[in-house]
Amino acid sequence: LIETKDWDYFKFVIIGLDRFHHAFWKYYDKKHQKYEPGNLFEGEMRKYYKFLDQEIGEILKLVGENTISMIVSDHGAKAMKGLICVNIALENLGLLKFKTKPKQGSRLADAEIDWNNTYAWGWGGYYARIFLNLEGREPNGIIKKENYEKMRDEIIQKIKSIKDNNGNPMNTIIYRPEEIYEVLNGDVPDLMVYFDNLSWRSAGTVGYDSMYLDENDTGPDDAVHDWYGVYIFYDPKNKHGKDLGTKSILDIAPTSLKILGVAVPKDMEGKIIDF
Repeated sequence: LIETKDWDYFKFVIIGLDRFHHAFWKYYDKKHQKYEPGNLFEGEMRKYYKFLDQEIGEILKLVGENTISMIVSDHGAKAMKGLICVNIALENLGLLKFKTKPKQGSRLADAEIDWNNTYAWGWGGYYARIFLNLEGREPNGIIKKENYEKMRDEIIQKIKSIKDNNGNPMNTIIYRPEEIYEVLNGDVPDLMVYFDNLSWRSAGTVGYDSMYLDENDTGPDDAVHDWYGVYIFYDPKNKHGKDLGTKSILDIAPTSLKILGVAVPKDMEGKIIDF
């Protein structure tokens, strides 16, 4: 398409590196709890990065020297320590009650929940999404609207008290969605929980004897997302490279519009990066 179409803006996604991180991190990272010295795949991560460098080089040859090029990642990566079964954690904290113990690994939707004695439940993922059983919003809500903020505060403190599987404190970060998003759409949770600053993934399935899992409940996984990714800009008019410092992913869209000569909407989040 680069060679056959007349284009002004060309964008594509390389998903392979993301998948490689999740599948091969334990073979590469000597600090990973599952790392085995001298394993068969120990050098594959570096090989894949070299492969990507070569492929990107070939693409840059196609677009030519006079093209502004950007390489941007939407997140970083780091070792996954394990999973916290968020609903079992809530059960242990006295915030969720089951009528009967669910089958191991089953979905929360298939479990028999005692809604009259349940204050919160959660969805899994790289971070946990916590929903409060709010009266008037949920079919069997028990939390009064006037107690909503007080209950959110109490749940935050309880979740932050959760320790890891070795009894060590975790650096768990919890957000109220309205604190970080200007607009809230879809199934908005009441709280967003980053267990141990994302080092522990969240599992939404239920029925386990422990709230700690060694393996992802959705398949093998050895890495989690991290806050900081990478970005590289090349401008043929400015070949004096420099460190632009830490920027927000929100800055990429307005910067791209500026490069294309398109007016940046006044209400668009992010800032134009000067490079």
